[in-house]
Amino acid sequence: MKTLIRMLSSVSVYLVASFVTVQTVSAAGLMTPKSSNLNALSIKEHHVNVVIEDGYAITRVDQVFYNSHDTHLEAVYSFPVPEKASVGEFTYWIDGKPVTGEVLEKKKAREVYEQEKAQGRETALTEQDDYKAFESSVYPVRPKQDVKIRLVYIQPVHVDLGIGSYVYPLEEGGVDEEKLAFWSYNDAVTEAFSFNVDLRSSYPVDGVRLPKHPQAVVTPKQGQTTTVQEWSIALANGQSNVAEEGAATATQSAQKTQAVQNLNQDIVVYWRHQQGLPGTIDMITHKESKNGRGTFMMTVTPGDDLSAINQGRDWVFVLDLSGSMQGKYQSLIEGVKKGLAKLNPNDRFRVILFNNASRELTPGYINATPEHVLKYTQQLENTQPTGGTNLYAGLENGIRGLDSDRASAIILVTDGVANVGITEKKQFLKLLERYDVRLFTFVMGNSANRPLLDGMTKVSNGFAMSVSNSDDIVGKLLLATDKLTHEAFHDIDVKVDGVKVKDMTPDRIGSLYRGQQLIVFGHYWGDGEAEVTISGKVSGQKKSYQTTFDFPETSTLNPEVERLWAFATIEDLQNKIDYLGEDADSKQAIVDLAKEYGLVTPYTSMVIVREEVFAQHNIERNNAKRVAQEHQAQQQRAASGVRSNRVDTAKPAFQTTRSYPGSSGGSGGGAFGPVLILILGVLFLVRRKTKVE
Repeated sequence: MKTLIRMLSSVSVYLVASFVTVQTVSAAGLMTPKSSNLNALSIKEHHVNVVIEDGYAITRVDQVFYNSHDTHLEAVYSFPVPEKASVGEFTYWIDGKPVTGEVLEKKKAREVYEQEKAQGRETALTEQDDYKAFESSVYPVRPKQDVKIRLVYIQPVHVDLGIGSYVYPLEEGGVDEEKLAFWSYNDAVTEAFSFNVDLRSSYPVDGVRLPKHPQAVVTPKQGQTTTVQEWSIALANGQSNVAEEGAATATQSAQKTQAVQNLNQDIVVYWRHQQGLPGTIDMITHKESKNGRGTFMMTVTPGDDLSAINQGRDWVFVLDLSGSMQGKYQSLIEGVKKGLAKLNPNDRFRVILFNNASRELTPGYINATPEHVLKYTQQLENTQPTGGTNLYAGLENGIRGLDSDRASAIILVTDGVANVGITEKKQFLKLLERYDVRLFTFVMGNSANRPLLDGMTKVSNGFAMSVSNSDDIVGKLLLATDKLTHEAFHDIDVKVDGVKVKDMTPDRIGSLYRGQQLIVFGHYWGDGEAEVTISGKVSGQKKSYQTTFDFPETSTLNPEVERLWAFATIEDLQNKIDYLGEDADSKQAIVDLAKEYGLVTPYTSMVIVREEVFAQHNIERNNAKRVAQEHQAQQQRAASGVRSNRVDTAKPAFQTTRSYPGSSGGSGGGAFGPVLILILGVLFLVRRKTKVE
């Protein structure tokens, strides 16, 4: 039985992607008049400056909108929520001067905004629209005048199997029909657009790729050749006149053209680390005084010591047939067809469809013979997406009837927006817990319900992988293939001895799959040498890694790590609320953290008023001070160049080099070839609790 458990925990799965971009894609990052039938404001300028360094990315978006109408307006600025991103700065120009917002409880922030609007004074309000977007209301937008705003967000950046990635989201996800019916989109930049990335890596990078934007100018920084650690990436159109405060934009030297840049496609940036790098532990910290509290972000990049496994299996395809899959459904069919064609005739499969309800296309499990594959893919081609999304019914039907004596994979292909039947996240989590499910999720699109799919992933000890329409899909799934063809490191725990450490997050680490990095945040007191132990299990056997390194007495170059810690802690609290229900203590803890660290959450919002009005409302300018501190540190880091944050050099935690795509046994073998199926979806490796010893 232990052999069966190990087999099911690490069963090899191969994926092939067949993806066609959705035919109708709407843009995001737009400013639209509220409560009127007027067209959206024109986007005169849109400038993005990104700095990727030290395990996280800082994205600054400057936009200038123009009100061509003859009336004063209240307008709404909408922008998709990037994965794991926390908004810490929203700035609105009043009388030509930038004013940065402050975070208050959501109700209080709305009250301040409405009071100022009623007085006819300049004000702005940023709220989080569920999991889908940040929305900022701005008043007044005067006739025939510009509106200038800035949004800054920060997010951790992982490297997976030696490949790093960053997504700048511009596509509206296309799953919220009510919103699509409301908005009148205007997605063209009329004067200037620029997208610039400064990629600073403490490990050599041997390649950079923008799969959907080959016109981007990608250059290593001057003087770097074989070990490139800093790259400049520029994508521009037109002549910029909003660059300021030291921000470097590629359009400053470009000739203005008559062309426009349509903001309807995500910008995806990949970079590839040089092969042969060691497994490492890196750490950045922020600690202003010797006797104060410090904050750390520890990034663990394991060596490649998880063994490859090849086993046979049963396959259950649970396919979304709802109306929101229009434009994606043919890609789904092509992917399933290719996937089934790669199966061994001794493998078995089932096909389940769901929209408003769920039904099984196949009569239970059938062998994956060419005749069966042809028959059921033809039936799929004769169906059309329609109706709602009863995700729970499809998932429950897929889990029912699993054979606990065979390795099984359930592939759920969906955009993850449940709107029929059971939709409460708590019920999905309970369903997965009953069956002790391993869940691997590919989250496609900017409107996909990431909180639901990520929560299901955590409960099942699987992993989540976001996929943009602009991604290099086959390459993305090659990364997944390497994970699913190898053992996994389960039940992970991190202990620090020698220095006082508390408030570590994530609260539940779960599992680590081949090539994945582990990022842990926490607080510490004191300084000096500490012993760090990372322990867990591989195929039921205990395994641990140890190292020793110093926690610094003071450290002031990375103040942003405090926001990252707070955001990760808020995520843990929100997961608790989703599972156990909202309680006053958890909600208040989120509010307190968000106010202290200047974060927009479902319970807090960021409000902007004139400087004298902040004082009138007794609103302290804590976030403005934090933003100024972060700007100063960013300038210092830029001046000092790329630094190494590796802390386990003297006593390496890992004795092997890192994992890379296709290395250490490749992407597996058997009858499947290198890649197999998925557009977006959720992959389960299932074993019943009643069978587990």
